[in-house]
Formats: sequence, C-alpha cells, structure tokens
Amino acid sequence: MRPRTLRARLVAGMLVLLALACAGVGAATSIMLERFMVDRIDQQLSTIGGRFAASLEHRDEYGEDGDTRGQSPGTLGVRLVNGGVTDAAVVSPAVPDPVLSAADRSALAALPTDGRPRTLRLSSLHHYRVTAVGGDDGDVLITGLPLEGIESTVHRLQFAEVAVFAAVMLVTGVAAALWVRLSLRPLQRVAATAREVARLPLADGEVALPGRVPDEDPRTEIGQVGEAFNRMLGHVGDALARRHASEQRMRTFAADASHELRTPLATVRAHVQLARREAGDLASRSPHTRAPAMSPGPSPKESPGPAASVESAGAVPESVRHALERIDAESARMGKLVDDLLLLTRLDAGRPLARDEVDLTRVAIDATGDARVSAPDHRWRLELPEEPVTMTGDADRLYQVVANLLGNASAHTPPGTTVTVGVAAPSSDTVELTVADDGPGIPGEIQDEIFERFVRADKARSRASGGSGLGLAIVKAVAAAHGGTVGVESRPGRTVFRVVFPRR
Repeated sequence: MRPRTLRARLVAGMLVLLALACAGVGAATSIMLERFMVDRIDQQLSTIGGRFAASLEHRDEYGEDGDTRGQSPGTLGVRLVNGGVTDAAVVSPAVPDPVLSAADRSALAALPTDGRPRTLRLSSLHHYRVTAVGGDDGDVLITGLPLEGIESTVHRLQFAEVAVFAAVMLVTGVAAALWVRLSLRPLQRVAATAREVARLPLADGEVALPGRVPDEDPRTEIGQVGEAFNRMLGHVGDALARRHASEQRMRTFAADASHELRTPLATVRAHVQLARREAGDLASRSPHTRAPAMSPGPSPKESPGPAASVESAGAVPESVRHALERIDAESARMGKLVDDLLLLTRLDAGRPLARDEVDLTRVAIDATGDARVSAPDHRWRLELPEEPVTMTGDADRLYQVVANLLGNASAHTPPGTTVTVGVAAPSSDTVELTVADDGPGIPGEIQDEIFERFVRADKARSRASGGSGLGLAIVKAVAAAHGGTVGVESRPGRTVFRVVFPRR
C-alpha cells in the first residue's frame, strides 16, 4: 500500500513528518504540564508537612478526621508506629477511612523518612504523591495528595491535542497535495511530452516531434530535468531528420534505379528473343534452300549467291543458343527483381492502393491453382469456409501476397510436401489468410527477421532455385498497406504463415 507516485510520496512524507512533530509536541506538552502540576503538589506537601498525620493521634481532641484545617480535599494522612499503620484518614466527608491492603501497608512502611515526595499507588486510593517524616515520639508521619486531578487534566489535554492535530493534518494534507501538484506541474508537462513522443511511430517515415517543454529555472531539479529533456528531444529530432533524409535518398535511388533498369532490361530481352527467333528461322530454312541457276564457267570474281551465305552461316552453335537462353532467363529474373524493388519503393512511399471489394477465397483458389501448375511435385490443399470471405483492398496485391507465400513454400520445401491454404473470418472486423506446410521448418534464429528484405532461410531449407529474398518483405509491406499484420510460427514438420487483414 505504499504510495507509488512522486506526488503521493511527497504528501505522505510531509504528513508523516507532521504527525511525528505533532506527536512530539503533544508528548512534550503533556510531560511538561504533568511535571508542573506535580511540582505544585510537591510544594503543597512541603507546606503541609506531617501536621495532618500527627493530628490523627489526637482524634479525641480534633475529631475522627483529625485536624483538617487548611487541608485540601483528598489529603491522605497515615501514622506508623514500629512499622505498622496505626491511623489512616482522608480529608473528605464522602470518603471514610481508607482500607489499606497488606501490600499498601508494606509500601507505606518501606518509605524512607527523608521528606522527599514520591509517587505511590494504593489499591483503594489510586495514585498519590506522598512524603514521610519522623515524628516527635518515634512514629512515622506520612502525608499524601491525590494525582487523580493531574491525570484527568493531562488526559483532557491529550484528547484536545489529538483533535487539534487531526484537524491540522487534514488541512495540511489538502494544502500539501495542492502545493505539490502545483510544484510538480513542470514535471507533469515533461511526462506528457514524453508520452506524446512514445506514441509517435519512430520506426520509419517522417516524424514531427512535439514542442519542447517550457524552460524552467536550471537551479531547480525539475528545471534541470526539463532542460536535459529538451536537449534530448533536439538530438532525437536531428537524428530522425537525418534518418528520414537518408531513407528518402535511398527510396529515390531505388525508384530511379528500378525505372532506369527496366528499359535496358526490356531491350536486352527483346534482342535476345530476336536473335533466338532469327537463328531458328535460319536453321529451319537452310536445308530447303536451292541456289539459282548459273551459267557455265562462272567468273572467279563473282560473289557466291544467297544459298552459299546461308550454308556458310549454318545453324547457331549449341553453346551460343545456351548462352542466349541463360541471358533471357537471367534478364527475366532481374526484371522480376526490379519490379519487386519498385513495388516496395512505392509501398514505402505510401502510395495508395486500390480499394475494391475483393473475394479473398477466390484469390486463394486462383493462386493455389497457379501454384499447382508451377509446382506439381507438391500436394496442394484448400481449407475454405462455405461462404465467401470478402474484404476491401487491392486484388492484384492480395493475389501477390498469396502467390509469394505459396512460391516461398514450394521453393523451400522438398517435393511431396503438403501445402495448405486457409481463409477464415475470425471476427466480423477481420479476415485471416494462412499458408501452412509440413516441411523442415525455419530456423529459430531467423524467424524474427524472415520478413526483412534480402533475408533467406537457405541454411534450413533446401531450394532448387535462388530467390531475391524480397517475397516475404513484399508480403509484409502489402499487409501493412492494408492495415494488417503478418506472422510466422515454425518448427520441424510444421510452418504456418498467418496474415490478418481488417475487412474495411
């Protein structure tokens, strides 16, 4: 139950200190009042002496109560002879002679006869302040005054102090809470600014940091915190600005490079296809070509005809044809890489996607059908609900998500692996796409970074062909552009990619 906030701790500490101070003041005043009143009684006992106790021996002269003249009500007189109590009386018409127990008599007999006041508790009379002096005929005269009035007065004072101190603590607590709250207002502004910064998406993109906290007196602790916090915000803002500028330069470079590479790649592929087509045409025509009729005895200076040219050219060598095929394949692969980079650049830049009504079940069926054709050595399964699952999004990009996940499963799992594509609607606001396989799984050390760009799981999954490492990055980017999330759960024999989209 200890207070946790600084304000509560300050108020609680102030109240504790005030309570200790009040307790100290109350104890001091009670002790001082009691000591003062006891001193007054001691003075009164010194004035009385043993006169009242001595008069008890002559009751026939002064009466049953002895000589009570000038005695305060409640005055006790006791006369001892040879250690035994012979007479005892109290100055009060309502109180008869006290009944002293054996313990009381022993305590009275043990009092030294030096005349010094002492406090004594009697069973029937409570606390008394008593003095003992020696008499003229060898007896001991004891005189006492009651302390009941002092105790009552001290108790009333203590009750009054408790009430007053409670009221003071209540008022002080309210005032202290208001004062501490006012004093900590600059610190609250620092905390509010920190919370506002914590809510900002600092991971990427341009970030506008909130305004600085008001400058405070640097001679105070809160002022020093505010000054340091403002300096920190300045450093963070500069770092974020530099990072954003660097990201913008990288995105611009990627976009420009992708655009610039697409044209020469298209030209290279066109020339390769033209060369392959021309070579094929030449090879198909050469066996049926006939030379035109020639006159006998041709001149040695005449050039050979077209037939001789074709025959000299002949068919394209196998090594050249293989080189052309590799150039065409690598150009196609590089073109796909350029297209992927351009798509990621557009998604990073926040380009808006289409917002159409998309049947996710139909997208899953089409993508699975295409995967079955491209990878017939895998087993492909669909787990779809009875009713279509629709959402708002970009149909082409959603198809690319499913196709990339299926291509990843077919490329990184051995033949015979079963790949299951599922679509579900776990709630009225979300839809879920899952792609599961029973392959060897993804190593745990790269599962956290599997959706980053150019990350491959080569060490754990065999693959027949290389990939760019951008497929899953595109899946993550497209899912984020739709306001969704993507995750993976993998162990040997079971890997599940799960993509969750909002319906709208």
